Amino acid sequence: MSQSRAAMPASRSAHIALHTLPLALALAFRPALAADAGVNSDDKTSLPQISVVASDNAGLAALTTPAATGSNLGLTPLQNPASVSVIDRRQLDERGDATLVDAITRAPGFSSLAHPGNSGSSLSVRGFTDTTSVMRLYDGLRQYGGVGVSFPFSTWSVERVEVLRGPASVIYGDGAIGGVVNVIPKKPAQGAVQNEAEFSVGSNNTQRFGFGSGGAINDMLSYRFDIDGDRSDGWVDRGNSNDLTFSGALRLDVSPEFNLQLSYAQGRQRPMRYFGTPLVNGQQLEAVRDKNYNVADSDIQYKDRWAQLQAEWKPNADTTLHSRLYQINSYRYYRNAESYVYNAGTGLIDRSGNTEIRHDQSQTGNTTDATFRGHLLGLKNQVSLGFDISSSSFTHTNNTYTGSSPSVDPYNPVPGNYVSTIPFIPRYRNTASQYSLFAENRLELNDKLSLLAGLRYDHANVSRTDLTGGTGAFDQSFSNTGWRLGTVYALDSSTSLYAQYAEAADPIGGMLMLSPANSRYSLATGKQIEVGAKQAFWNGNGEWTLAVYDIKKNNLLTRDASNPNLSVQVGQRSSRGIEASLALLLARDWRLDANASLLRAQYDSFSESVGGVSVSRNGNVPTDVPRRLANLWLSWDFMPGWTASGGLRYVGSRYADNANTLKMPSYTTTDLALRWKMDAATTITLRGMNIFDKAYFTTAYYTNTQWLYGPGRQVELAVHHRF
Repeated sequence: MSQSRAAMPASRSAHIALHTLPLALALAFRPALAADAGVNSDDKTSLPQISVVASDNAGLAALTTPAATGSNLGLTPLQNPASVSVIDRRQLDERGDATLVDAITRAPGFSSLAHPGNSGSSLSVRGFTDTTSVMRLYDGLRQYGGVGVSFPFSTWSVERVEVLRGPASVIYGDGAIGGVVNVIPKKPAQGAVQNEAEFSVGSNNTQRFGFGSGGAINDMLSYRFDIDGDRSDGWVDRGNSNDLTFSGALRLDVSPEFNLQLSYAQGRQRPMRYFGTPLVNGQQLEAVRDKNYNVADSDIQYKDRWAQLQAEWKPNADTTLHSRLYQINSYRYYRNAESYVYNAGTGLIDRSGNTEIRHDQSQTGNTTDATFRGHLLGLKNQVSLGFDISSSSFTHTNNTYTGSSPSVDPYNPVPGNYVSTIPFIPRYRNTASQYSLFAENRLELNDKLSLLAGLRYDHANVSRTDLTGGTGAFDQSFSNTGWRLGTVYALDSSTSLYAQYAEAADPIGGMLMLSPANSRYSLATGKQIEVGAKQAFWNGNGEWTLAVYDIKKNNLLTRDASNPNLSVQVGQRSSRGIEASLALLLARDWRLDANASLLRAQYDSFSESVGGVSVSRNGNVPTDVPRRLANLWLSWDFMPGWTASGGLRYVGSRYADNANTLKMPSYTTTDLALRWKMDAATTITLRGMNIFDKAYFTTAYYTNTQWLYGPGRQVELAVHHRF
């Protein structure tokens, strides 16, 4: 594709094709969404003509604004040979996505598989799933080696969310073959002090509040402060939840060339204590949609702290040095009956897996990089060099997941209490010492063609101590060299074609939770080829992207065909797909944001043990991977101060088991919003989420016959005031 596109810049036919492609992409969304709604996609009814005119809006700038994610060189998405998307503050406010997972899954290609076991944060993208393949960052920092990032929970203190689809190990290290999500908080800025407050009430006795303030204290000092919280009774029985988050930062501009920033954030969360609903005779029953089979005295708590001191020095216009010293602490606690299975003989739900767990995780580290602009062999060149070091520890306290509570009626469960006879004591402690060296270079061969290369070496030493016996369980080292090579061809200042090849690595499991058995295996490795096109058009009133990719991941753990009780590291899975996105300012008062992805993912070489026999799953689709995804959001400023908007979220069917016998159906949810800007300072918004009360499933729990329902219909009224 790159060669055929690159050969046409002088061709009038190519110019016409590039400018008509956005409308073709927009029309492409109709069949996917119509299929789920039962609409005939072959309907030949003509669409009304769309006129695009100059807008009072300053225009779209996602492709032409530098993104912090995917490169250390300050590149815009147009300059980066990768798939980078940005969800900005305006979109977060308009769509009303209160949780990060809801916001992230509006980006192209992302879907959720969040449940309590992964701290409600796990994602799927490009055929790869969970926190060991899809990394989540907070302000560019990673929490090393865990199995879920529980902070931040809400979007109030977030300035924007940047997502990179495809391998990102060159920038962030192992654990990002599928992609990476970077949550960037609001930050200090010079200027007059501005304050904002918001309060909302909604269905299920939901209440939210947020307060933020930021601006200049004097010519050298500026600050940002945010606090927010919410509580809700939830959409299932005993589904109450609450959280409280604080974040603050103080910036000192010592000179125009040098600044320091001290940041601190802390969150406390008690999420819903809901672990899903079991299949009854192989089916999900609508009558048990709101039932919660957990025990009455169940508990889940997350407590997180992120602190960092960062310095930035620009000794001249072509040199930037950036260093961050950081410290991260996480505490997670669970006490629940987690496994539910329908017993056809008794007609009851048998409960087991009574589990009490505590995670105590800490991490201290430093990441430093330097960027230089200059010339190489007479050509414009940018280079970035850096290192990252960290020391982490993880203490796991549990009851060995042993215990059961009484069986319950599916339709009228009496919750009872938590029961386990096994003591809740510290079982093991894992520690990790990690360092990495990385480099990135962009060479402009001419004013149209550029080459981007990146290289990263990661090394980690992980050890485990058995706290019940006081002995060392293992001491193991892991290392990997990841790299990428890409090229970008600019047809003009607003249109780019690109291609990229990348190699990356994923751990077999969370590094700080490795078992003695898994510690002897090496990292899984992956390779990706991606080609695509990006364009800003119609004087900044439109943007579109198109990407085609192929990814293979090797060294999966699979069962030995000759001995099903043993695992061997020879498995492989692959995915290939296409993603498209479109943003348009239509006429003067309309805006459209849409994206879609089509994916074919499969196990190429993978077996699992079934009844002591090794069974091949070659050709099957991995669990929690939807083949089709689409999002659409349309807003209309129908009169001064008034905006009506709405969106569709489509998630294709997914399998809950490797045998592909349990299929979670596809679904489409619909959200609507009406916003009134009563004056320059105050906005009132009425939102309806899943307004048609679609019953759907977000994921399966570790027991693959136990599926988690998504929220039903919810209505919310919010008041936002700036002063």
